[in-house]
Amino acid sequence: MNPAKRPADAVITRDGAAKRPTIGNTASSAPKRQSSLLAWATPRVEADNSASGTVESTTQGTDSTTSVVLKARPDILKGLSDEKKELLQLEQDTMDATWLRALQSEFTKPYFIEVKKFLKQEEVNGQKIFPPKPDIYSWSRFTPLPTVRVVILGQDPYHGDNQAHGLCFSVKKPVRPPPSLHNMFKLLATDIPGFKTPDHGYLESWARQGVLMVNSAMTVHAHQANSHKGKGWEKLLDAVVKTISDQRRNVVFLLWGKDAQSRGTLVDKKKHLVLQSVHPSPLSVHRGFFDCQHFSKANKYLKDNGQQVINWNSLIEDKS
Repeated sequence: MNPAKRPADAVITRDGAAKRPTIGNTASSAPKRQSSLLAWATPRVEADNSASGTVESTTQGTDSTTSVVLKARPDILKGLSDEKKELLQLEQDTMDATWLRALQSEFTKPYFIEVKKFLKQEEVNGQKIFPPKPDIYSWSRFTPLPTVRVVILGQDPYHGDNQAHGLCFSVKKPVRPPPSLHNMFKLLATDIPGFKTPDHGYLESWARQGVLMVNSAMTVHAHQANSHKGKGWEKLLDAVVKTISDQRRNVVFLLWGKDAQSRGTLVDKKKHLVLQSVHPSPLSVHRGFFDCQHFSKANKYLKDNGQQVINWNSLIEDKS
């Protein structure tokens, strides 16, 4: 499998030259194991971050070479109080730079500060939170904003041990695919010719091809489903969807279930394709999910708009 390379951020040095930051070993050394994701994906900028300016560059995605404007990684902590710096350090350290830049204004809004205060209090109380802190924003690092081509929205992270790792519907190896993901595989088996059901539920290879998979609540109290629902994460997801709608073109949004479908109003349907169906949960899957053909329809739309299709069968090649 040859996953798309993550577009590296460029910074402007004081002499005006563009310089690429060091990301792990090299920008092309994508992690082969889940545990190495954070070290690989978090930029370590070897230049003065206070420098400003932009540089025209190109990134080779999975479809065609696209010209993009790359800016210095933003310092979202600059000028904040010590309390807010502490609350937002995780975002500064672990979110992909393209998403950090796009969502920067969200992080200092009252609702998001309240989210972070809530999570801090949970930690103070000794509560176990899933996914682990370094994985909360793995959706952003696996699928930087310039690479997004398909969006799948989930609801609540898996609340069992060693399951959630920041991508909706995906579970860490060797955890068996949960029922909803199993039903997604059943649809793929009838919708995509030659699809082979993998022996795992780890969806990294989809994410690296530009399939953004993110939950409406990005954390959960261990073993308590929907325990962080309504705490404010949903507003951040709204900003994520609106950002994609505004800044990208010809993206396919797969909205399964009422929670995901409620965000369809945020998508410019003149620029993007929105496909809706019931949720793949066993409670609703038989009300039309197995007939929706969303995976093949997504690929047809991408192809019709000059993009490379998603290799949904890439999971079988993942030997990590």
